[in-house]
Amino acid sequence: MFAQILAAGAGLLALFAASALARPSEPHGIAVLRALDKVTARVSLLEAPVGETTRFGTLLVTPRACLVAPPIDPPERAAFLEIRETDRRSGEQTLLFSGWMFASSPGLSPLEHPIYDIWVLDCRKPLGSAPAAPPSPEIRR
Repeated sequence: MFAQILAAGAGLLALFAASALARPSEPHGIAVLRALDKVTARVSLLEAPVGETTRFGTLLVTPRACLVAPPIDPPERAAFLEIRETDRRSGEQTLLFSGWMFASSPGLSPLEHPIYDIWVLDCRKPLGSAPAAPPSPEIRR
């Protein structure tokens, strides 16, 4: 029974991800995340550059992508995050989460941790596409 519910949830997540990002989305260079330490009630705003690791408590958060839906679609921000936890004694790292998080549905694929919560708020610093070709010189006659 539990396996069927889990499989249905995974299928729903895949369907939602495919529909939310069906059109080409604009890549951004910074994932804006909200982080909560449940023990101290500390809430932090993290601006994590894509491809770089940001620390929050014992967590190491590495955004691999941050996408914004095109303006003609419903507003959506999605980030692919890898979240690891560092053991305070041994320094060993454990992968806790690897997947997409959506700003419009933070409960769809949450980080499950007894002390920390992290969710996506926004994406900043559009990377854009290749630079436009320089204008052609005027031809005088």
